[in-house]
Amino acid sequence: MILTGPEIQRRIDKDIFIEPYRQEQLNPNSYNLRLHEDLMVYDSRELDMAQPNAASPLKIPDEGLLLEPHRLYLGRTLERTETYNLVPMLEGRSSVGRLGLFVHVTAGFGDVGFKGFWTLEIFAVQPIRIYKHVEICQIFYHTITGEQKTYDSGKYQNNTGIQPSMLYKDFQNKK
Repeated sequence: MILTGPEIQRRIDKDIFIEPYRQEQLNPNSYNLRLHEDLMVYDSRELDMAQPNAASPLKIPDEGLLLEPHRLYLGRTLERTETYNLVPMLEGRSSVGRLGLFVHVTAGFGDVGFKGFWTLEIFAVQPIRIYKHVEICQIFYHTITGEQKTYDSGKYQNNTGIQPSMLYKDFQNKK
């Protein structure tokens, strides 16, 4: 079951922590998250799952930034979230999707106990100008049943910014 907006509001500072929290971003069954000004792009067009991939930072200026199609941009939410006893999930806002902008390629699923900023996998179908602090995506919450194990990944938990893929660590752990 998905929490309603009023239920999200009731659980703020209990099971759900959003910093900064602004009531005007609350929806009937989700909460809008904003885009931070920092982005990151991989330095090479050819990436290797088993190796760290170098990436360079970008900043979204006040006049916006024109994204190239068919290039992956990593961004992050302005808000830091923390969730307990619920599964957080992320989706793009429909108004953003209707402009051909994806905010996650596959990683819209969060884990119980995740703490940090959400790294966004931003992909443009056609050239589009984006702006910092725009409400770009929405977080919503599923209830869960069964025994819980809190997320404690050494890869992404308690992040402080954009995080490129750390899949290469899985390869290292198998050696």
